[in-house]
Amino acid sequence: MTKILDRMAAEGATRRETLTVAATLVGGALVVGCSPANVMGDILSLGATKDFGPFGPFIKVEPNGWVTVICKHIEVGQGNHAGLAALAAEELDADWAKVKTEHAAANAKVYANSAMGVQGTGGSSAISNSWLQLRTAGAAARAMFVQAAATKWNAPVGEVTVQNGVVAHAKSGKQAGLGDLVADAAKVPPTTTPTLKDPKTFTLIGTDRVRRKDSVAKSTGTALYTQDVQLPNMLTAMVAHAPKFGGKVVSFDDKATRQVPGVVEVFQIPSGVAVVAESTWAARQGRDALKVNWDLSKTESRSTDQLAQWYRDLAAGKAAAGDLKWAAFEARGAPSAPGAAALETTYDFPYLAHATMEPMNCVAIVNGASCKLISASQSPTLDQLNAAKIVGNLPGNIEVQTLFAGGSFGRRTNFQSDYAAEAVHIAKTVGHGRPVKLVWTREDDMRAGYYRPMVHHALLITTDKDGFPASWRQRVVTQSIMKGSPMGTPKLDSTSVEGAMGSPYLKATPVVDAQVLSPDVGVPVLWWRSVGATHTAFVMEHTIDQLARKAGRDPVDYRRALYAKAGANRHLAVLNLAAQNAGWGRPPPAGWTRGAAVHESFGSVVAQIAEVKLENGVPKVGRVVTAIDCGTPIARDQIAAQMEGGTCLGLAAALYGKMTLKDGAVQEGNFDSYRVLRNSEAPTVETYIVPSSNPPSGVGEPGTPVIAPAVANALLAMGQPPTTSLPFVKT
Repeated sequence: MTKILDRMAAEGATRRETLTVAATLVGGALVVGCSPANVMGDILSLGATKDFGPFGPFIKVEPNGWVTVICKHIEVGQGNHAGLAALAAEELDADWAKVKTEHAAANAKVYANSAMGVQGTGGSSAISNSWLQLRTAGAAARAMFVQAAATKWNAPVGEVTVQNGVVAHAKSGKQAGLGDLVADAAKVPPTTTPTLKDPKTFTLIGTDRVRRKDSVAKSTGTALYTQDVQLPNMLTAMVAHAPKFGGKVVSFDDKATRQVPGVVEVFQIPSGVAVVAESTWAARQGRDALKVNWDLSKTESRSTDQLAQWYRDLAAGKAAAGDLKWAAFEARGAPSAPGAAALETTYDFPYLAHATMEPMNCVAIVNGASCKLISASQSPTLDQLNAAKIVGNLPGNIEVQTLFAGGSFGRRTNFQSDYAAEAVHIAKTVGHGRPVKLVWTREDDMRAGYYRPMVHHALLITTDKDGFPASWRQRVVTQSIMKGSPMGTPKLDSTSVEGAMGSPYLKATPVVDAQVLSPDVGVPVLWWRSVGATHTAFVMEHTIDQLARKAGRDPVDYRRALYAKAGANRHLAVLNLAAQNAGWGRPPPAGWTRGAAVHESFGSVVAQIAEVKLENGVPKVGRVVTAIDCGTPIARDQIAAQMEGGTCLGLAAALYGKMTLKDGAVQEGNFDSYRVLRNSEAPTVETYIVPSSNPPSGVGEPGTPVIAPAVANALLAMGQPPTTSLPFVKT
């Protein structure tokens, strides 16, 4: 890229042209090791707002004493804004009752996720990524108020205190609220190295006081979502997508569409045909009347049962992998011809939809090269990059106003910015700065969206004289989420095998031969809540339970021994905490059995013990005892809420979740065919948090993957055969 830019400069390209090309060339590749402080961060932020207040880009203090914490991470329902606000408010010693939050503007230089290099939310990283950043911002602001008060009262800085939003000097009896001193504090030069509190002195972080700040707005319907946006002269658009992935428009007949009252425009965009109208209903009716001739010659035309059989054949060596190469993700010892297998098994997992409560939508306003997006953007930087390419502008000049999201589970961020890019294409064609709201129906999102990949695992395990794994051979076949993306690596997509790779069970096994193969399939795939752990947790935990039972060992005691071998102290701690509170070792309630599972994802370790019974052949989960080690707990109530929500989502997928293709066409389109958990099916989830002084780790996703193997292991305990495919309920 440097050579290209040098050549452009030599040929007399303008600075704007050079920077535009630089941003376009780097594209999503900024994700790879890009520091927010480097030149690429500068390029991305050109044109972005730099007019921050005196207390920096993360904190605003108003004369009435209210403190606003600017959150660079989107709120998609997980409640992270409560924890993010608490980080800053703790160090500022603000009055928690007068703390509010708002989404940050798009500015990758200032608000980048340091783990990603772009401004984005994912990987359960919001709190951990902001742990020191927001505490430092709060502490720096506090130092400014202390200095202002000390100067105003002619008092030593060391004698001025701040507590619950009140700045005081005990010896003189003087005190003032933060709002009273805001003008004076604004004149104090900020420090970049403020002294942070000793965690032992925290009065807010980790307490039950840290509750959501958006509950009232969301309960009363005043919280603003993209679907709520109404702007003067705004149009609504829907897009007709191909019936199979990869289909292209050959031609279309819009005669009937244009006769629908309210339809304004019909035109082709790269992903299909857009119908633009004065209302959602008119756009929907107009699209229904549209006739499109599709070129389906290069689409994915296989059915999911054919793909699943192909995966099984690849894993068994019965199908040629062609140019594809197996990639080792764990290797130990010297693999040899395996002896008599203690366990040889396979597992199959289907495609899963994100099925967010709010389907995809985006408001775009384009006037020439000027572009503004209003949406629940999970990755503003990626949306800026993709929009900039469409309108011919610098990414930093693309304004993104981030709103609340009605769920995501990973869906609202992808390298193509699929639905946001559609909105920009449509608004660009409409032009003149007229706002356009793109609306996807549930069926659009289910049939034209992205899925958790379909996966196959094949395992062959031998054991030693004590029944513990002596050799572990594992083959995983699945599409790669990262392949062909800026975050892709030539050898191994770790997201395909995270949770198996580095497992304490593999660490405790002398000989390991674990490999993954990533075939190309024409189905778009994406991270789904807990990503690789959605299947690896099941494989590892259900396998271990089977090995324990073959060895005649209690499954919990068997795990304890393996954790001791692997030095997995955190796993052991959560398992013991869950077992103690679940009453493991004592008889379960009459008619119920218990199953245990433990898994680490996104830096946190979760153990669950589920009480299960069968009702008409369907697993019924009653009580789930959960223990989590997530480092320093910030918002204990939110941790419990995330364990509950994650458990219910994971249980819904385990019981019913399955997206199927027939000759390449997606069959499920709404909740009548893609079943989700009913209120009556939701278990009681108890959450226990392991005390820790480590930095916080992920909470949003680690509760999702553990419930499925816990249920499968409970079924084993009642004498049911091992579960070799999900969902549990076959239709």
